[in-house]
Amino acid sequence: SYNIPFPHCYLPLSSSKNITIKLFYNIIYTIKVFNIYNNYFNILSIIFSMKKRDIYLCAINNIQSGRCDQDCKFCTQSGHYSVDIDRYGYKSIEQILKEARKAIEYGAIGYCLVTSGKGLDDKKTEFIAEVASVLKKKYPSLHIIACNGTADEYQLKYLQNYGVDSYNHNLETSREFYPKICSTHSWDERYATCEAVKRVGLMLCCGGIFGMGESIEDRDSLIESIVSLRPEASPLNFFIPNSSLPIKECSISMEEGLSIISKIRERLGSDALIMVAGGREMLFSGYEKQMFDSGANSIVIGDYLTVSGAPVKSDIDMIESIGYIVAKSCNA
Repeated sequence: SYNIPFPHCYLPLSSSKNITIKLFYNIIYTIKVFNIYNNYFNILSIIFSMKKRDIYLCAINNIQSGRCDQDCKFCTQSGHYSVDIDRYGYKSIEQILKEARKAIEYGAIGYCLVTSGKGLDDKKTEFIAEVASVLKKKYPSLHIIACNGTADEYQLKYLQNYGVDSYNHNLETSREFYPKICSTHSWDERYATCEAVKRVGLMLCCGGIFGMGESIEDRDSLIESIVSLRPEASPLNFFIPNSSLPIKECSISMEEGLSIISKIRERLGSDALIMVAGGREMLFSGYEKQMFDSGANSIVIGDYLTVSGAPVKSDIDMIESIGYIVAKSCNA
């Protein structure tokens, strides 16, 4: 209770007994006041950190698209389904630099290099390292994220040595539900990659996709698994239906999405980056303030892997119109 009994300072000092009682009450009073103010400043600190108005912008670049031999039922880049997308090999470094410069001009402070396929091999590792090195020399303050599937410690350390700051590998869904959406690799492989990211000292981006037909229990299980990895950032995606994919509809409501953001924020704490990525425009259009108020503090700007995003200027205008500001650096 915050009700502080006033100390009995007016007890007569005619006896040693009364002196002892007064001293006792003064000690109790001091302890209570200290505890209250200590709690008060802790609460203020939490409120201050949670009420930061900075929104961090991240851009993604699909530097290799499609032609994936995995059968993930949620992915338009899988070669198992006849989805109408652009398919291409590695982009040129010149093109990647040009697109990075444009993202930076829009305010992106994170830049994610994405490739299709199950994971890293020697050729892909070398190419990502080369791109990261060139980007880092050109834009030293740009936070470079690699998102290239399953990886081992040697590959991850190699990328780190060439300028990659974070590695993004999502668990996608719960361990229990994963076999229902993918049969060509296991959930455990994904988790092991995330553990390897932490071991080599890269920052970890780890999240998932909600709305693929999973249960509430699956969502809670996914959240627990993400929290167990203590990622620095958690990208939250909301399934975007495509008629050519086996999963035909998004099974999550806007209210449920807000609840998930709130749960992730509560579990990961005030320092984590909670990014709303794919499906944002579909699920939270017109409710962006509620999305940020629930704990999100980052969004993807521009296009996604195979789906067009909102115009960047409209996103920036939206952020400012609801009382938030675009972060100018990773240390904002």
